[in-house]
Amino acid sequence: MASSTRFFALAVFVFLSISVCQGARHLLDTPAAAATPPVPTTPTLPVPTIPALPQPQLPPLPPIPMNPAIPNFAAPPMPAIPTIPGIPFIPAFPAIPGIPFLPPPPSTKSP
Repeated sequence: MASSTRFFALAVFVFLSISVCQGARHLLDTPAAAATPPVPTTPTLPVPTIPALPQPQLPPLPPIPMNPAIPNFAAPPMPAIPTIPGIPFIPAFPAIPGIPFLPPPPSTKSP
């Protein structure tokens, strides 16, 4: 089974490479393209003039009616907000003691 799959894969590879080679050979055998004639220019057409449209006379707009004024209402008094009880005392943490620095060790005299 595995040998038939390998044979089929090899046959497909050979077939594809032959068709690519034949296509490249065909491109190499074709003569160079002949020079194309220049493209003729398009003639310019005259631009037509558009006559002015008549302006219609519109009747004046009626006045915009005024909306009645909105009456001002007195808001009821706001209820009193109860006070929040105080936060209990939080003790302060003691300061972290510093690390004492030791003097450098004595230097050794080398001979």
